[in-house]
Amino acid sequence: MTIEGSPNGAERPQEKRRGPVVLRRSRLHESTTTDQRLLDSRGPTDWVHTDPWRVMRIQSEFVEGFGALAEVPRAVTVFGSARTPREHPEYEIGRRLGAAMADIGCAVITGGGPGTMEAVNRGASEAGGLSVGLGIELPFEQGLNPWVDLGVNFRYFFARKTMFIKYAQGFICLPGGFGTMDELFEALTLVQTKKVTKFPVVLFGRSYWQGLYDWVRDTMLASGKVGEKDLALLHLTDDVEDAVRIVEEAYQAWEDAH
Repeated sequence: MTIEGSPNGAERPQEKRRGPVVLRRSRLHESTTTDQRLLDSRGPTDWVHTDPWRVMRIQSEFVEGFGALAEVPRAVTVFGSARTPREHPEYEIGRRLGAAMADIGCAVITGGGPGTMEAVNRGASEAGGLSVGLGIELPFEQGLNPWVDLGVNFRYFFARKTMFIKYAQGFICLPGGFGTMDELFEALTLVQTKKVTKFPVVLFGRSYWQGLYDWVRDTMLASGKVGEKDLALLHLTDDVEDAVRIVEEAYQAWEDAH
């Protein structure tokens, strides 16, 4: 073994550094470097399906979402059906709603898909507002609609749901299906339990939502499953200006409280 002399006359063995690790004696001789092992060998792939690796992917989705949306101005999350045709009256309502939010300096956040979501993003973008889309991996191809100015795609629904709530000051539901219902009751639960405060929930389209509202009132409330204050969390309207007013008043109340 080659011995090197040190400045003070002491002897020390030859060594090799592998990042912060020091290798000496029998560990000194390695036929490959760390970079080479990383780049040359694929190895087994089972690790990408393990829970520890999923945790890392989940963490990365939160980090990317927080980083992308941290500087979004005050915003409203708007939900509605991906199946709404462009010639349908609900599409035009979505455009008008997106534009109205842009006019008061409010960004819109949607699921980034087609239909009503596209309409809202389009209205906001055409009016010069910020149009945000939070997409989700689905079994069928969808992708972000072309009117999204700032888009983030997610693998996990729960990470995406956090962004819908965290970066919005209100929630507007246009007519939609199971996904809209899911987000609606998620938002209601968070408001009811005071996980979020001063967060209005607007049901836009009385003819579509009245049956649900009546059931909550006549069945859930009547049987004591919710309270009067819980029912009051829901606002029904057919008017874009009314929806804007509800959002504005809730935001002003939040500002006054802070």
